[in-house]
Amino acid sequence: MVMFLFLVIALVVVVGAVTLAVLGGGESGALPEAPPERLTDPLPPDRPLRRADVEAVRFPMTVRGYRMVDVDECLDRLAAELAERDARIAELESALAGAQATAVGGPGLFKKYDAAERGQERHGAPAPSDERPEDGR
Repeated sequence: MVMFLFLVIALVVVVGAVTLAVLGGGESGALPEAPPERLTDPLPPDRPLRRADVEAVRFPMTVRGYRMVDVDECLDRLAAELAERDARIAELESALAGAQATAVGGPGLFKKYDAAERGQERHGAPAPSDERPEDGR
């Protein structure tokens, strides 16, 4: 009889524990919301990317990691913007170098130098110098 009473009490305790586990025992035991199946905050298509945009990207998890489509789209966008910025930087550096060369020697600088070298080779004498005297020093 004692054994039967012990089994009934154990059964009641187990059923109560399972019931509490299934129902969640209130808000503290509730399951967290499932992550979205698609990328919810894609990179902004209407403006260039900023550092904060890239830092804010969070890929949703799947059974085997991340969705490859979401990661590939993000990496393609980043690669395209980096290539565009690299091309723009190269274009600006080239324009700056051209502007500096024009400002320092003028557009005919190399023509004068070539003519001076040709004159020296023909006559064996030094070519005339285009140097300007300094400020009276």
